[in-house]
This record gives sequence, structure tokens and C-alpha cells, in this order.
Amino acid sequence: MARSLTVVQLLPALDAGGVERSTLEIAAALVAAGHRAIVVSAGGRMLPALRATGAEHIELDIGRKSPLTLRHARTLRKLFQETHTDIVHARSRLPAWMGLVALRGLRDRPCFVTTVHGLNSPGRYSGVMRRGQRVICVSQTVREHVLRQWPDTDPAKLVVIPRGVDPAAILPAAQPDLEGRERLFAAYPQLAGERVLLLPARGTRLKGHAHALELLHALRRDGIDARLLLAGVVQPGRESYLRELQARADALELREFVAFTEPLASLSAIYALSDLVLQLSDRPESFGRTVLEALSCGRPILGWDHGGVGELLRELCPAGAVALHDAAALAQRARMLLDAPRPAIALPDRYTLARMQADTLALYADLVDAQR
Repeated sequence: MARSLTVVQLLPALDAGGVERSTLEIAAALVAAGHRAIVVSAGGRMLPALRATGAEHIELDIGRKSPLTLRHARTLRKLFQETHTDIVHARSRLPAWMGLVALRGLRDRPCFVTTVHGLNSPGRYSGVMRRGQRVICVSQTVREHVLRQWPDTDPAKLVVIPRGVDPAAILPAAQPDLEGRERLFAAYPQLAGERVLLLPARGTRLKGHAHALELLHALRRDGIDARLLLAGVVQPGRESYLRELQARADALELREFVAFTEPLASLSAIYALSDLVLQLSDRPESFGRTVLEALSCGRPILGWDHGGVGELLRELCPAGAVALHDAAALAQRARMLLDAPRPAIALPDRYTLARMQADTLALYADLVDAQR
């Protein structure tokens, strides 16, 4: 059996998002394999879930953009020494800089790994993410972005490991859940129609909620009794944006057909109750987890053909890929997908959570073995 490793993951906080979710998923895999998993962050609402995996947490605010943050480098260095850390895995830019400062001059230096989770802006500050001995890219889109923005990067150290979903936890409904649908309609009577469109996204303009409203308007104008669930758009601090969307819905005479909600606890169940899932972010995203989740539930997905979302749509659901901001094509494809049989798709193994975890742990082991 391979020896136990100590892996320290660095990130700003544990509030919400793909970075945080991936951190927990790798921590869980490390503990399950008999390794020691330590996470350094400022904490947050996902901290109980992290601790439930058996991982350890060190509270340090290493993501705050302040000169005072540098004082934490000494604490990190001490942590690496006392725990005999094998791998330092940085998942964000400032924590990566902090990790590099802490590693400087260490006699028994741990291996340094980074994950590029986003399409970071060019420049020296963001360029720290390509300085890992191995650089994990969450999609081919991200790998191409890194090589384009920092052309002197060694391509050999860039490793594409897509984020993964657990198909067993997102089981498609073999038969329509009529009781669940009725409960959804009771909670949100605006959705009680023939077709439910779902856009699961936080309350920020970049997520393209306005495009979803325009799509709904086009479908209803064509006589389709479509309704729209904007799940997650209601958030503290985003009230002005919500009012803007509600005003747009009023202008299009759609208010009684749109449900604006907070993030929903059982989103996989909501996927299963929807007829079409939307991903309409204006800015290209590094990955398209929504695409995988929707298809795992046997639901078609429609989105703009750019970034990581477009990459997955072209491979897994080509009919759902539409040229950016082509509203007419979006409506045409929506009608087609709503009329078509629901997709029966088995996700390729490389997009499963188990494969993502296994590939990451194998990368750790290979890097440590090569350094011995």
C-alpha cells in the first residue's frame, strides 16, 4: 500500500461555489483513502460539511487583499514543517502567493500544485496559478486560456481534470414525479403550467437572467404555456438587481409566470421537475457543472456556445449549443428541445466525481514519488 500523504489545500473561504465544493470533494477522497487532509481558509458556512469528511481545518484569512495578510506566511510555513506536508494545493490566486512565500527556503519542500478554476485575467498576479509543479485545469477551455495568456507556460505540466458529478446522487426520474410537481406548483403557483424552464444561478447580471425572460416571452408569444423558475436569484445584497428583473418581467407581462427564489436545497429534485434547463451566462465560464447535472437528471439543457459550457454542450448535447446572444436561435432550439424526447445519456466516466477524485489523488502520488 502506498504511504499516507498529508495534503494542505489553500483557499480564501468556505462559503459557496465550485472552488469550495471541489475542496470538500478532494478532502473527502483523501480521508477515505487513509491520507491526512488539511484545509486552510477563513472558514464559512461549508465548514461543518468539511469537518464531516474527517478533514482538518486551520482558520487563516489568506484571501484578504491586504499587506497584513503576509503575516500568515510564517504560520503556513510552520504548519508545513510540523505536519510534514507532502502536497500544498492552492486553489486561488492570493492563497497561491501565500503558499509560495511560505514554501520559500524550506529544506524539505512540499510539492506545489495549483488548480485553475476560472478564466483569470492576464498578468503577473493571476499568473501565479500556472506556477505549480502540476497545474490542474478544470476543462480544456481553461488549459487553452492559460497557454494563450501565459505562452511561456510549459504545456507538459498542465493536466485537465474536469469537475465531476455523482450520478448516483442525481438520479434521473424514470417516471414523472407528479406529487413532487404538485408540491412545486403549490409553493410557486407561477409555475403551474405545461412547461417549466429552470435557470439555476446566483443573483448576478452575468448569469443572463434577462435572456431567460426574453426567451420565456418568445415561447409564450408562440402559444407555449411555459413558466420560468429563476432558482437562486434572491440573495442578500442583490435586491436592486432582483427589482430590475422583476421590472423587466412586468414590462414583458410575465410576472405571473416567473418564480424568483432563493437557492433551493434540493436542486437535483428541481432539475427532475423541470422540462428544460438553461445556462445563459454572458461571460464565458471555465466549466459547466449545470450541463452535467441537468443531463444526469435526463433533462435537456440549452445555453450559449462559449467557454466551458459550450465545450460540454458541443460534446454531450449539441442541440443545446446556441451562438452567443442569438435570441431567435435560442427560442427555436428551446421549442425543438421541449418537443423532443428527453435525453437518455450516460455521462462519460471522465465527468464523474469518482474519476475526478481518483485522478487528483493519482496526480498527488505521482508528484511525490517523482520528488523522492
